Amino acid sequence: MNTVQSHVIQEVQGHIGLLTLNRPQALNALSLDMIRDITAALLAWRDDDAITAVLVRGATQEGKGVAFCAGGDIRFFHQAAHAGDARLEDFFTEEYSLNHLIHSYPKPCMALMDGVVMGGGMGIGQGAQIRVVTERTKMAMPETNIGLFPDVGGGYFLSRCPGAVGEYLALTGQMLNAGDAIAWGLADVYVASNALPALIETLVDQPMDNAAQATAAVHALAHDKPAAVQADHRAAIDAHFSKADVQAIAASLQTDASEWAAHTLQALRKRSPLMLCVALEQVRRARQMTLAQDLRMERDLVRNCFAIQPLASNDTVEGIRALAVDKDHAPRWNPARLEDVTAATVAAYFVSPWPAHAHPLRGL
Repeated sequence: MNTVQSHVIQEVQGHIGLLTLNRPQALNALSLDMIRDITAALLAWRDDDAITAVLVRGATQEGKGVAFCAGGDIRFFHQAAHAGDARLEDFFTEEYSLNHLIHSYPKPCMALMDGVVMGGGMGIGQGAQIRVVTERTKMAMPETNIGLFPDVGGGYFLSRCPGAVGEYLALTGQMLNAGDAIAWGLADVYVASNALPALIETLVDQPMDNAAQATAAVHALAHDKPAAVQADHRAAIDAHFSKADVQAIAASLQTDASEWAAHTLQALRKRSPLMLCVALEQVRRARQMTLAQDLRMERDLVRNCFAIQPLASNDTVEGIRALAVDKDHAPRWNPARLEDVTAATVAAYFVSPWPAHAHPLRGL
């Protein structure tokens, strides 16, 4: 069976349900229709005894970069915010519900995280039981760069990284290679990209009655992971990013004479000061939360990101404008300085717009 629904290809090969994110011209960025198609396929396959495992991958197109999924369709976010389009609310509710579905999926779910894996791509990939990375993997949660926070369960999976790595990745949006991802618990196994077709063929040909069999098949084609580029900075990351707040993190980095600290501080100064503070609080709260609790918190946060500030001075809308619409890479953050972000301003983002009984993710 091979059916194309929007930008998602659904196939059943042997006992494997194969989902291909098929929007390579946009690095497989997720639209609302794609989220709905993925969800529908997973729900159908969950209840189909003939399907024993699921695999998700990204399509490629000659002349375009390689990507598993580069995130959500942020141009849509910008247009929908200005138009008052209700689908913006649907997008986040349904995307976060999909994230929860993948994390709790009862059958082995494998993600081939080849190429760019960011934002919404991380939301899909991190929920998989078997997370495969390659020499082409470029993994990040760069949302503070567009005036947002690391959502799609980012609070949950980043806070489970060792030490203060979660805070570091949430605030800086630092890109990781395959070695970094495995070392910090964001991937499971390294397979060369040219071996991925053989991996899929092996999975299709072999019985896949449980996660152990799927894992064994993947590891049979695994290679030694490459060096973790960021590993040398782990002590510095823990020292600086364990500080009480973003202002203290920045001050701590300022006292560090290393090139890494200077580069890191420079990156932070380009991010939304407000969202740096929100993201730090998000990761630290999420460390004590279940996935469902975190996703409900993130649903509150994302509504507030579009609602608290007026559109004319809204960090999320402005960040997307600067990066993806006008592409001037000169966002006008509100406030412009980290020193002007107050604790009360940050706290407002964590106030739920809904009573518990009416929360859009109350069913998780």
